[in-house]
Amino acid sequence: MVLVLNVMGLSGAFAEEVQPRTFCRFVPEREDDFAWENDKIAFRAYGPALREGSENGGVDCWLKRVDYPVIDKWYKKHVAGGTYHKDDGEGYDPYHVGASLGCGGIGLWLDNSLVTSETFTGWKVLECEANNSAFELSYEWKYEGHTYQLVKHISIDVGDRLFTTVATIRKDGNLARGLPVAVGLTTHDGKAEAVPDVQAGWIACWETIDGSGLGTGVMMDPKKITEYKLIDSDTADESHALFISKTDDKGQVTWCAGYGWERAGEIKTRNDWLSYLSEQSKK
Repeated sequence: MVLVLNVMGLSGAFAEEVQPRTFCRFVPEREDDFAWENDKIAFRAYGPALREGSENGGVDCWLKRVDYPVIDKWYKKHVAGGTYHKDDGEGYDPYHVGASLGCGGIGLWLDNSLVTSETFTGWKVLECEANNSAFELSYEWKYEGHTYQLVKHISIDVGDRLFTTVATIRKDGNLARGLPVAVGLTTHDGKAEAVPDVQAGWIACWETIDGSGLGTGVMMDPKKITEYKLIDSDTADESHALFISKTDDKGQVTWCAGYGWERAGEIKTRNDWLSYLSEQSKK
């Protein structure tokens, strides 16, 4: 069942929800964000209202430390003049994305350089249930005379620290088969330590934000990885840890991404995060 407009109508009910569950919705009251979460992690992507700004297709981490939904509550706080950039006990948003890929964004990999997409132009909620949420974000941008179209099918399950993305890319209207792409993590201008395990198919970053450790990660089928790249740049938001891959015969590439935050109490150290990704890769 496709849920689009009626999800907005139910947002008030979700704001009072206290049970662990997944959730996602379009957020026009905060400059066209799209946000999603489960009982352990939360994220957002930037939409049309920010198309003229520095933001692009990167993924923002909302660091939560409660197992109930926070998206509606935090946005309600924002609309009322408060802020979700301060931790009042549930978590907050200290994670910087800007023009980077953030946590698990995708870009083209052309001429040995990362080419990021613009903000999303369209959205569709496919499912928003207790155990699973799924939705699509559509992107379109031009680069060197060509038009690229990207559709991300994103799903998140309750209990997981990783969400899954299946991206389909078209170039000038045709499926882009064998197109080089980059999937990865911002290192926040080198502040985060990147740890790759190419054979297992994951990259971890570990950094300290406001005195607490944060691990971010990307995981994909190691058979689909062409190479690993660590990009160190003097330009803000351009430093990344990346897996280079190619779209398949359907013009698609698939990966998972997520985080573990020390203040949430389960992932407390760098080794905890590396162990988590290692165990997940075996599954």
